[in-house]
Amino acid sequence: MDQTKKIAVIGGGSWATAIVKMLCENLDTVYWYMRSDYAIEHIKRNDHNPNYLSSVEFKVDQLHLSSDINEIISLADLCIFAVPSAFVYKELENLTVSLKDKIIFSAIKGIVPETGLIVGEHFHEHYDIEFENIGVLTGPCHAEEVALERLSYLTIACADEVKAKFLAERIESDYIKCKISDDIIGTEYAAMLKNIYAIAAGIAHGLGYGDNFQSVLMSNAIREMKRFIKKVHKMKRNINDSAYLGDLLVTGYSGFSRNRLFGNMLGKGYTVRSAQMEMSMVAEGYYATKSAFKINEEKGAKTPILDAVYSILYDNKNPKKVFKKLADKLD
Repeated sequence: MDQTKKIAVIGGGSWATAIVKMLCENLDTVYWYMRSDYAIEHIKRNDHNPNYLSSVEFKVDQLHLSSDINEIISLADLCIFAVPSAFVYKELENLTVSLKDKIIFSAIKGIVPETGLIVGEHFHEHYDIEFENIGVLTGPCHAEEVALERLSYLTIACADEVKAKFLAERIESDYIKCKISDDIIGTEYAAMLKNIYAIAAGIAHGLGYGDNFQSVLMSNAIREMKRFIKKVHKMKRNINDSAYLGDLLVTGYSGFSRNRLFGNMLGKGYTVRSAQMEMSMVAEGYYATKSAFKINEEKGAKTPILDAVYSILYDNKNPKKVFKKLADKLD
């Protein structure tokens, strides 16, 4: 594989900012698309993103910044998408250049609401990209800890191991370690599901449930995740690997988790709408819950936690009553 391939990051949020920081450890130039011209000008003047991970300082001469998605994608060979799943469809409506000859890695932890597909499947079906040119970049890893340069682990999944290793080599550093996987679909579904279970963990905390219940909830969540993923994509995988269990645990327990925060607010009595308005960042699990619930209506996996979160978010059920019933279903 050509070692000089250019890499672009699509997105201006905290995870996109963290990915750019990791790439800047190894590359002379990182191509970076973000919608906000204000944010771009601020980075050029002040060396940091004004809205996300503002403690991260960039060397501006390493960045090729643009609010024109077509410019950035046309210049890159490998594109890492890191925009919220709810905005992927709309963001790509502005695309006029072809993606067919690009390598696409998704760092998006959700499902495209308009199509009901995980991001990799969406690119394959709607942009005619071969699966061997599609990969997933997932955790367990919080953007905030990347900013602090705390030791973190990533999983790079791709059917083509050469492409996975290529990206891993450009992300790894003293504080970032990468593992390679061929389970593209499983890791992407896991990244989506763990946000739903983090909302459940947050709701439980907001309702006053303690660590004992939380441990049982997470234990049941990883088994539920295994059942769900097995239904949608059966292959040999160890659900206890970092990409599945590790990512679930960090998202379910960490104070940096926006999905846990969102759930915590619901448990404390916020309405869904008021919790969303209070947060400055998107809780991916909100959109993922609806999509996962619809998928499971067809697949039929046993998913009491998913069902409970769905009933609170979309059926306006009382969290206290829902979790009282859920507690009787856990073991």
